Amino acid sequence: MLHAHAIGFDTAQLSTAVPRELVHKRAHAEVLLTGWTTHAEGHRHTVRAQWPRFHSFYWPRDQRFDPMLFVETVRQTLPLLSHTAYGVPFGNHLIWDDFSYRVDPLAMPVPAAPAEVELDIVCEDVRIRNDSLVSMVMHATAYLDGQRMGTATARFANRSPALYRRLRGPRHDLAAVRRTALPLPPALRPAAVGHCLPCNVVLAAGARPDRWQLRADLDHPVLFDHPVDHAPGMLLLEAVRQAAHAYRPAVTGMVTGMSVTFDRWVELDEPSWVSVTPLGGDDLRITVEQGQAVCLSAEVTTAQPALLTGAERVPALT
Repeated sequence: MLHAHAIGFDTAQLSTAVPRELVHKRAHAEVLLTGWTTHAEGHRHTVRAQWPRFHSFYWPRDQRFDPMLFVETVRQTLPLLSHTAYGVPFGNHLIWDDFSYRVDPLAMPVPAAPAEVELDIVCEDVRIRNDSLVSMVMHATAYLDGQRMGTATARFANRSPALYRRLRGPRHDLAAVRRTALPLPPALRPAAVGHCLPCNVVLAAGARPDRWQLRADLDHPVLFDHPVDHAPGMLLLEAVRQAAHAYRPAVTGMVTGMSVTFDRWVELDEPSWVSVTPLGGDDLRITVEQGQAVCLSAEVTTAQPALLTGAERVPALT
């Protein structure tokens, strides 16, 4: 038996966003998901989304969608299915352990109308304790207007408010976090990191050309949509993406893949540093460090879609 969900009374004709609470956003305009279906067989789901032709933060480049718009779509899927399919209460904290994605840049053209996106979701290693979700691995395959466009995998844990407070200790005080947050250092030039506006730059210059300071603007309407007591995951992934652009500047450059491990929380009252090491070919290793400890490590693949042909599609997606 299928359990299909959407907002509206004729989903063949109408579409609108799911309730913002289900995707942990405060702004209705930032909700990308439009509905979901939980299938009878195992832990399989279908999630539907609509992408605007122009997003306020995840801007298209060279008439192609920003892969980070795909990442944000997958991120919204985590709380949606956690709440609706696995009974996670509101107020719980979903904490990433690992995240990876890969996209086919030739399958990401911006169409003449808002794009319809469908995610085929399979959840594995679902751990339940005392009728409560502990952790799971979510695999997503994305189709953009019917064409296979990308894949992503996220491993994450669910923590109750009480357990989260114990883990965070005094760092959990949101008022104190805002009082003690570092002032914003001057941003890099927007064009150097693939953006047009200084307010969207999350990196500041460092002492080396391969190392930058993280900029965490607690008033940013997208990256800090709601108060948090640490640097949010999407900010860190955006920092990784911007570091790749800064290290390998190209007007049509795109980060087509990431494999990221989250080791520690990045605090907002201490400097943190984003460093790049070339791995050969189109691959980079990027780390986020704070207080001599690595908080995040990523392997990143870059490409210039304008130089690709149909024969050079990402092998894993063809």
